[in-house]
Amino acid sequence: MPSKRDRQAVILELIESQPVASQEELRRLLRQRGWDVTQSTLSRDVHELRLARVPTGDGVQYARADAAASSDDGRLSLESLLPQLVTAVEGVSELLVVRTSPGSAQAVAKAMDTTHLSDVIGTIAGDDTILIVCRSLAARERLERRLAADSRKR
Repeated sequence: MPSKRDRQAVILELIESQPVASQEELRRLLRQRGWDVTQSTLSRDVHELRLARVPTGDGVQYARADAAASSDDGRLSLESLLPQLVTAVEGVSELLVVRTSPGSAQAVAKAMDTTHLSDVIGTIAGDDTILIVCRSLAARERLERRLAADSRKR
């Protein structure tokens, strides 16, 4: 009986070899390879593999969150991710909460971390939510304005 590790290896092979835009498309490709998985199993795999839907020249597709945010210039990567993946930005005190498309928080947080934003002490990302700890109230307000403006550039 094939293992979870084997299934996840096939998932990575699929998303690295061709554009995959949705979980349903990924399920179809897995089925063609002999893997009949439920949507909930596939969702768990996507989460465990830290996959995110990221914008590309050909539209949005799945990629590893660690690779999605890496480029020679992290700032460009962050600027390209924000309009596609950020859905809301809200702050209080020195804390900023950023909502993203499902499964995208890791990629956006990684891009923020690699950009080394001077106003940010650190980020914590879940599936679709990022908590950003800023250096001060003024720093949070600056970052909130920037993220809100960049996320509206859809």
